[in-house]
Amino acid sequence: MAKVAMLVDTTLCTGCRGCQVACKQWWDLSAEVTGNRGSYENPPDLSHSTWTRVTFHEVEDGRGLQWYHLAWGCVHCTEAACVDVCPTAALKYHPLGFVSLERDLCNGCGYCLTACPFDIPQLESNVLTGRGKATKCNLCQDRVTEGLIPACVKTCPPGAIRFGDRQQMVTLGRTRAAALQEQGFAEASLYGPELLGGLGRMFVLAARPAKYGLPERPTYPLAVTLWQRLFQPLGQLGVLATVFGLAANWVVTRRLRGKKKEEV
Repeated sequence: MAKVAMLVDTTLCTGCRGCQVACKQWWDLSAEVTGNRGSYENPPDLSHSTWTRVTFHEVEDGRGLQWYHLAWGCVHCTEAACVDVCPTAALKYHPLGFVSLERDLCNGCGYCLTACPFDIPQLESNVLTGRGKATKCNLCQDRVTEGLIPACVKTCPPGAIRFGDRQQMVTLGRTRAAALQEQGFAEASLYGPELLGGLGRMFVLAARPAKYGLPERPTYPLAVTLWQRLFQPLGQLGVLATVFGLAANWVVTRRLRGKKKEEV
């Protein structure tokens, strides 16, 4: 099955927040109380009711004040730490190449929050139980699996967000980045085709990733690697040792009871 991906061309993005609104509308997400924080960026971060948001970064350089903004949400890593640490399999690798989320399976442990190098997952608290459910962009899995495009892609007025076959998106992004370099944007690049096994949401950037608030080289968390290679196997050995101990105890007890009967 061919993998799909999203391509965000930041040079075409106008910061209109159409994608942000479309996401809320499609998933029936509640609005948030916002205010003037000295930036056009609202709300200030992702949350349980905001899965997609437009980020604004103001950078002063030799040309004066520059705005760098992009449509931000889950980047759907091919090597996703959130999937690997999820104990209930609520987070999964979908055959189409994105990270799906089945909230009914989520136990609110929060492991995905600490594992994600992009700080994407958020927890929605429950006032009755006090336990949360993880939330994040799921690439409109209900639409994509039916052959439709994500809501944010459909609504983007300038066509800054594209969606389709992953390899085609990579080719399109690299071609666009090369064209920008020819136009004088020396730092232009395609962000994400190889990061963490390849991202499912890639970005055409006109400048260095840091100017957009993106990590230059995000890495798979060492703690998750240690958990998988060391502590998890030790835990499994511990379970086996417990089972073996119980079995041995049962055998010894049976023999002792047999001896007592013989003595009688």
